[in-house]
Amino acid sequence: MSSSLEGRVVVVTGSGRGLGREHALLLARAGASVVVNDLDEDGKGPAHDVVDEIHALGGKAVADSHSVTTWDSAAQIIETATSAFGRLDGIVCNAGFLRDRMLVNMSEAEWDDIIKVHQYGTFYILRHAAAYWRGLQKAGQKVDASVVTTTAISGLHSNVGQVNYGAAKAAIALMTVSMSRELERYGVRVNAISPVAMTRLTMAGLGNGDHVAELEDALAPGHVSPLVAWLLSPECTSNAQVYGVFGREIHRYTGWTPAESAVADEDWTVDSVAQALRGWPDHYDPGFIPGIPQQTVGG
Repeated sequence: MSSSLEGRVVVVTGSGRGLGREHALLLARAGASVVVNDLDEDGKGPAHDVVDEIHALGGKAVADSHSVTTWDSAAQIIETATSAFGRLDGIVCNAGFLRDRMLVNMSEAEWDDIIKVHQYGTFYILRHAAAYWRGLQKAGQKVDASVVTTTAISGLHSNVGQVNYGAAKAAIALMTVSMSRELERYGVRVNAISPVAMTRLTMAGLGNGDHVAELEDALAPGHVSPLVAWLLSPECTSNAQVYGVFGREIHRYTGWTPAESAVADEDWTVDSVAQALRGWPDHYDPGFIPGIPQQTVGG
């Protein structure tokens, strides 16, 4: 797909390192002009390094240092794309970090910070992008745009020590489906990925050893980016989908569905409810969880 994104303009948030960097580099190789968004200080930071890498490949890219966590700064990210390249065809919502803590020890800031960058950050940038695309459509221009959001294993299956992160990522999965239903009328597709990859965030606490080296190879961030590139491609028709991806495996998720059901002939009573639910599972089963085993987070 060396030219499938030729002429497309894509914003990748949090793309100075890790998964975002891999996304940005692959998109540039596929012909896209990329807005490499990440925080920096005084015009320096990882986003500029990625832009330099893209330029060295002969690609087109600009750095953007605005935060996704406020209404106005998220709007500026969209402005960077349209000012630098004259259009916007895709967004990859990748920005994020961790503040792992057991619930009984979690601070208000540790909750707020995660919700702000993941859930608010996804909403803010897509709210401004949606207004841009709707404006084009109402002006009679054809829109063929694509969005890739980022959920996570914690949001789809849960994980101990990540009630904040899991809540935000679960919200993003639902937001993805809801936004896709609203934006398809404007020519915009919205899908989500749930990546498992070895980055500086996920490697923390793993230590050293052969097992870590094996995981680094099997779960290299570069394994995830081809799916992102495909979802952004105009040839792709997927919409409202959530994909788990790790290594060489891709899984499509479906949402909450009833597992057991009971129907009463008369109005429910406490006793009839107890009788109807007798024998149903009473412990949470996260089901099949792709990727590396979940870790228990202490502290």
